Amino acid sequence: MILAGKVAFITGAARGQGRSHAVRLAQEGADIIAVDICADIDSVGYPLATPDDLKETVRQVEALGGGIHPAVADVRDPVALQAALDAGVAALGPVDIVVANAGIAPFSAAGAGSGNEWRDVLDVNLTGTYNTVRAAAPAMVERGAGGSIVITSSTAGLTGMSVDTPGVLGYTASKHGLVGLMRTWANALAPHRIRVNTVHPSGVGTPMVMNDMMLGFLRSDPNMVNPHALPVAMLECSDISEAVLWLASDHARYVTGVTLPVDAGFVNKR
Repeated sequence: MILAGKVAFITGAARGQGRSHAVRLAQEGADIIAVDICADIDSVGYPLATPDDLKETVRQVEALGGGIHPAVADVRDPVALQAALDAGVAALGPVDIVVANAGIAPFSAAGAGSGNEWRDVLDVNLTGTYNTVRAAAPAMVERGAGGSIVITSSTAGLTGMSVDTPGVLGYTASKHGLVGLMRTWANALAPHRIRVNTVHPSGVGTPMVMNDMMLGFLRSDPNMVNPHALPVAMLECSDISEAVLWLASDHARYVTGVTLPVDAGFVNKR
C-alpha cells in the first residue's frame, strides 16, 4: 500500500469526488480526516451533502480497515476548519496529504438565482481552498516530513465558458484563481519538500452535475454537447481519484506546480 502510515485531510468528503478520494486513499493505507459542510447554501440550486452522506463515507473507509475522523465544518470559516483539522490530527496523527476538494457550482439561469452566486462560489471554491491549505501547511512545514497538496480545479480553470451569469463567472474565476494559488504555493513550499498541484476534471457523474439545475444548464449550452475528444459522455469519480492518488504518492515525488487535466481531451479539443 503506497500510502501506508499517511494521513490525508480531505474537504468536501461527504459524497462525490471527495468521498471517492477518501476511499481510494484509504485503500492505499491512508487514514482520513474527512470534512464537509453537510448543509445547503441558498445560492446553490441543488442539494448539498448531508450528515448521513458523511456517515456513509465513514462507513466505506472503516469497511476497508482505515481510520477516519469525520467533522462537519464550512471551509468558509477558518476557525471551524482549523478546529476540525486539529481534532483530526489529535485522533489520527499529523497530516501528510491535503486534498482541497470542496466546491460548488451555482449555475442557475440568468435572473433565476438568489443574487449571491458570485460571492458564494468565490468564498467556497477559492477562499475555502485558501483556508484549507493555510490550516494544514504550517504544521506540515514545521514537521519537516514533506507532503503533497492536491487542489481540485476544473477544465473551467484552464478554458473559458460561454455563459456570463454571476454563478458561471464566479465558478470560472474561482477555478482559474486556484491555479494561481497552486503555482505560488508550489514555489513557496518546495524548500520544505511539499508538492502542490491542481487537477482539472471535466464533467464527472456526481450530485453536483447529476441534478436538474446542472443538466438543464449543460443542455442549454451548445459547447457542452459532445465536449470530449474521447468518446465518453461523463467521467467517473474513480477516474479523478486515481490522479489524486498518484499526485499524493511518492510515485509523483518530483511533480509540483502542475495543472493536470483529467478530462477525456476536453481542454485539447477546445
